[in-house]
This record gives sequence, C-alpha cells and structure tokens, in this order.
Amino acid sequence: MRRTPFTIADQEIAAGKRIKVELPIARLMSGTPVALPVLVLHGRHEGPTMWLSAALHGDELCGVEVIRRVLERIDTSQLRGTLIAVPVVNVHGFNTGDRYLPDRRDLNRSFPGSPRGPLASRVAHLMMTEVIQRCDVGIDLHTGSDHRINLPQIRGDLDNSAVHTLAKVFGAPVSLHARVRDGSLREAATEAGATVLLFEGGEADRFDERAISAGTDGCLRALQHFGMIDNAPERQIETRWSRASRWMRASSSGILHLDVGLGDYVRQGEVLATVHDPFGKRLGSVKSRATGVVIGHGQRPLVNRGDAVVHVAETAEDEPVELPSE
Repeated sequence: MRRTPFTIADQEIAAGKRIKVELPIARLMSGTPVALPVLVLHGRHEGPTMWLSAALHGDELCGVEVIRRVLERIDTSQLRGTLIAVPVVNVHGFNTGDRYLPDRRDLNRSFPGSPRGPLASRVAHLMMTEVIQRCDVGIDLHTGSDHRINLPQIRGDLDNSAVHTLAKVFGAPVSLHARVRDGSLREAATEAGATVLLFEGGEADRFDERAISAGTDGCLRALQHFGMIDNAPERQIETRWSRASRWMRASSSGILHLDVGLGDYVRQGEVLATVHDPFGKRLGSVKSRATGVVIGHGQRPLVNRGDAVVHVAETAEDEPVELPSE
C-alpha cells in the first residue's frame, strides 16, 4: 500500500517526495511577508518522524550548513519515515545577522509560545504546532555565542535512557549532562514527548569545518539508528561523558593570552590563560577550578574582570579529546 501523504500547513506531501513549504509568520513594516522555510522529506516507507533545526539564534550558521549537507546525502525514495528540516528558525535574525528577534527577545526562551503573544512567542508556537509536535525525535543545532567558540558537543538529559543512547550514537567528542532551560525548544519538545539532542559546535557568524563535519556525521548516524537511512559515517571517536561544567573567569581586565585550546585536558589549579596590559605587564592569570576537558573559550583578546574565558567539562578521563578530522 502507498504511504499516506504528510500534511503540513494545508499542503500534502506524497510519499517519496521532498517539498519546500513556507509557513507564514508575519509581515515586515514594509508589508513584505515573512515565512518560516521548511523542507519535508516524506519517505515511501513507514518509519519515525524526525526534525532537524538550526539558526534558532539568527547568527548561528554552522547548523544551517549541517542541514544542507545532511539533505544532500538523503535519497527520499529510499527514506523510511519523514524528515522535517528547518535550517533557519529565526528568519528575522538570520537576515539581519542578529542573534535575537527585532524586539531583542531570545527565541530559545519563548517556547512553547502563543499565537497571540510577541513575535518570538508566535514563531515558537508555529514551530511547535507545525513541526515539533509531529515528531518523535529532534536535533537542534547551535554554536557558541558572544565571541565564544565551542568544541563539538552534545547537551541533553543523560539520565534519560533514550537521550543517552542517541548521544552515544551521535558520537560528538563530548556529551554533557544539561538540565533544560525554561522556555527553551528542548524543554517544550521534551514535554511534548520527543527525544531531543542539542548539538553545540563552532562560533557565531562563522563556518567551522570540524563542528560542521561532526554535526553532519552525527545527524546521519541518528537517522541510521532509527532505521530511516541505511548508511552513515562510522564514529571516529567515542564520546566523552560529563556531568558538570564550569566557566573560568578573568581575574583582571586587560589583554588575554590563552594557553589552552579546544579539547585540551586540564587539571584543577592549572594556568589556562594570562592577562597583560598593553605594555606587556602581567596583571594576572586564569586558573582552572575543575579537572576536565576544554569545551569552549572566548575569542576576544580584550577582557574585563569577571568575563567568561574558558569552559571546562569535568571528566574522569585524563587525556585530551581526540577531535574529528576536518
């Protein structure tokens, strides 16, 4: 029997087809309509429904490229189940190069949203009702923010067996146990019954090949794990598990010189960076208050006292993380 068509926004997608659908959001002040672009791949064969989303923050571009590469690898005629790809959730921020929406609201603090609330709430509601509530599993793709870069990593509720298994399948260098944040997509999707992974990697406004490669391969492995596709890249590395992480902060204002990089293993008390004034005088150092792996650090050399400098995930293993090849 031919599979039942998939319906979204009153549009039917026949089995074996991939169709781009535009979900109306609002109009710009000029009267120009703005829509949420969604690509639906409706396989010929029965299977789960998964979503991939990126650019929930408009300046997080790596996930957009991850989704492009994943879609390039999928033959819809052989797909089992349905894949919903939303490469640009925050359309307004994406078009203006801004993390937030025009009213400065954080879309990832606005879920599950409302059809009559502020713009962020309306976009969140549209994403929930048309995409997330139709899906069994989803992967939300992010990058670092505020001039920070992240090691490719998974964040999720690792006490949830389904999330733990999927994180292992995804195979990022580090998987960090992270509680959900109020108003986040991950919180709303989890409450709706979906299994959700949040992927972090790279930095805002830039393409980072290691993060993009890790995200692409991980998403393909997730699709294979659920039986939606037959082939996916084998894991190059085993994920490193972490239950907690800490940001180390600048002890002085000045010019920062980092002594560590992404994936480095550091010990408590180890010097991670030094701070100098413009004439070369050393003003202080940044020491690690945890033992573990560097999963993120700032990119700006100019720091104020108290600025977050290096992010360390506490792990038991005493070796650097093996990074995926570019």
